Parts: sequence; structure tokens; C-alpha cells
Amino acid sequence: MRGSDFAELKAFAAVVERVGFARAAEHLGLSASALSQTIRQLETRLGVRLLNRTTRSVAPTLAGARLYERIVPVMREMDAAVAEAVEATGRTAGTLRVNTLGMAAQKLIAPRLGRFHRAHPQVVLDIVVDDGLSDIVAGRFDAGIRVGERLEKDMIAVRLTPDVQMTAVASPDYLKQHGVPKTPPDLHRHVCINWRFPGSGAIHRWVFEKRGKRIEISVEGAMISNHQDVVVEGALQGVGILYAYDDRVHDLIARGRLKRILADWSPTVPGLFLYYSNRHLPQPALRAFIDCLLAACRS
Repeated sequence: MRGSDFAELKAFAAVVERVGFARAAEHLGLSASALSQTIRQLETRLGVRLLNRTTRSVAPTLAGARLYERIVPVMREMDAAVAEAVEATGRTAGTLRVNTLGMAAQKLIAPRLGRFHRAHPQVVLDIVVDDGLSDIVAGRFDAGIRVGERLEKDMIAVRLTPDVQMTAVASPDYLKQHGVPKTPPDLHRHVCINWRFPGSGAIHRWVFEKRGKRIEISVEGAMISNHQDVVVEGALQGVGILYAYDDRVHDLIARGRLKRILADWSPTVPGLFLYYSNRHLPQPALRAFIDCLLAACRS
């Protein structure tokens, strides 16, 4: 295979994985027009259309999907071979692609970016914040970070944080105006802030437990969002009651800006885990990244 052939296939895979030319071009360090020309050259050389393009979306044709499925394992093996060659020199280098929840990016990754770069300056971190639970194998990610109960199957998982307790909160003004619910069924008489799962679009059902009794309810309210900052801000501004996994609310509780309710009904749920495919040994950059995150969790 000529070098140009490989570059065209790599460009094609980037467009499929990033569902568009703009993001793929940014990832590859190309202009969108140059990337589009590269894809046209590949399609011309193969004599088949690989991508269906509209003004709003890009998706692989049947032939394109089949090609993508065949070349991804080969590219992954080539990446692994390069990583092994680099490892033999005693250096840690290459690109590390990580798909992560927003809360993990903010809490675990962002505070350690400088430390990791200083220790491993030849590693390029490609961090994709994705609360939609994308398939990391299909997306050619080296690793993902998820809540333990949402890990993909057949993965090796590394615990990053302890299990956490769900926390129902509301602003002091809201509770003064509407009263304090004493049991989960009382929430049906309150205004609640709902969470919509990115990707599936499903609305989160609130689960409570107390002395072996489990209650699962659907709540209603004046607000629904799939962004954690938005729902927390809604609670702060008195829109309604929020049921939170994100431990950022603990600081707001300590500062008196939010008050906790139904504490004796709040169950413990799995913490955050980093996971990667069990079909490939972790590359040196991934091992270094895991070590850095574990150090962050211990500090």
C-alpha cells in the first residue's frame, strides 16, 4: 500500500468516526476542503461512493460501512505496533484517544493535564467529552470513562473513584415556598428537574432505597436537560428539586446554596471507572494516563 492510500483510508475513517468533515478535518490538521478532496480521490480510485453527504449530515454508504469495518482493526493493529516500537525505546509517545463523561473530564482529567504533559510531552491527548455512552471500540477510542453500572461488556475496568450516594437537593427559597418532602412519593406534589440521558433520550427515573425497601418513580417538573451544569443551575435558581450524581453539589450544600433532602432514602451507586478493550494490551501512553488519574484520585 502506498503512503497516500493509507492517508486516504485514515481520512475516511476520521470522517465516519466524527460524523462530519469539519470535526474530522480539525482532528487531522487539514482544511475541510482538503479533506473533502482526499475523500473524493479515494472514491474515484475505488470506483464506489463511500459517503452519503447532505448539507446537514454525513453517513457511510453500505460499501463505506463495510470498508470501515474492515480497515478499523488493521489501523488499530498498526497503532499498537507503533506503540510497541516506541515502548522499546523507553519513551511514551503517540496519540491517546479517551471518551469520557463530562463530570470525569472536569473532576479527574482537567486538573491533571499539566502534570501529564510535563511527564509525557510526546503524548497527544485526544479527549472527547461524551455523555451519550458511545461505543469506544467502534469509535476507535483507546479508553473510556463511565459510571460503573454503565460499562460496556467485555472490557477491562479500572476503578477511579469510590461509590457515591445519590443526592436530592433544592434551594432554600424553593423549600421555603413549597415545603420539604419527607418520603419519595411526596415528590409527586413538587416541581422536579429531570435528566435526559444523552444518546437514548430517555428520562432518568429516580430510585430511592431505605432499609431494603426500593422505590422507583418518574417525576415531573418545569425543566429537563442533558447537561449537568444546566440542571445544577436550575436547582440553584429555585426551579425545582434535583436528584444528583455529580458531587459538585456537595460544595454547594456546604455553602448553604442548596439543601439536601430525603438523605435517609438516598442509595449508593457505582463510582467512575476507566475501561478499555480486553482484546488489546494497553499501550504505554494509556498505562501512563491511568497512573496519572489514579494519583489524582489519591491526592
